[in-house]
Amino acid sequence: MKNLAEQFLSAAQQKQIEAAVAQAEAKTAGELVCMIVSSSYPYPMASALGATFLALPLALLAAHYTGAWLWIGTDNMWLFLGWFALLFWLAHGLLDRWPALKRRFISRREIDEEVEEAAVTAFFRHGLYRTRDANGVLLFISVFERKVWLLADKGIHAKIPQAQWNDLVQRVTQGIGQGQRVPAISSAITEIGDLLAAHFPIRPDDTNELANLIIGDP
Repeated sequence: MKNLAEQFLSAAQQKQIEAAVAQAEAKTAGELVCMIVSSSYPYPMASALGATFLALPLALLAAHYTGAWLWIGTDNMWLFLGWFALLFWLAHGLLDRWPALKRRFISRREIDEEVEEAAVTAFFRHGLYRTRDANGVLLFISVFERKVWLLADKGIHAKIPQAQWNDLVQRVTQGIGQGQRVPAISSAITEIGDLLAAHFPIRPDDTNELANLIIGDP
């Protein structure tokens, strides 16, 4: 899953997103960062649970037929354990390489909690809380979970209702799900820029305090 963020946008598409952020920030003193990560959390329990679920019935079948073929009994425990260890290892590797299958072993609640935690961590790690007017905004996209999270600093929360952010996140998520990644993200960035401009207009001494696009670990 490590390369999911790098594969999410091509080099040309990354430049489009960076340009969209720059254009949005040209009309506001607010700071906007778009961040794309492969995954918010490795979900080791999901890999273990999924591998067990896949390997257990296959190991039972393999031990049964192998035991019968070798004339050592169809209920040989050591034969079963050997097959289970091998199949568990193979299934574990398969889950790490097949995100759609691994997601089936993770609850929606756990995904929401992990993405939110990763977004908050990224917000502070990359200094969005240190903007001059407390008006930093993070558009956080976690590819494995197929989740979008939007965090705004306290200066913005006092002026823009959360419902507006929730609606914007929903539209971005839908657009990405429909294969319209760049249009959906660019449209959201433009809308965020308009909202910020209404409350934090550009200043003559304004400078770009943060990176426009970050691709990597939260």
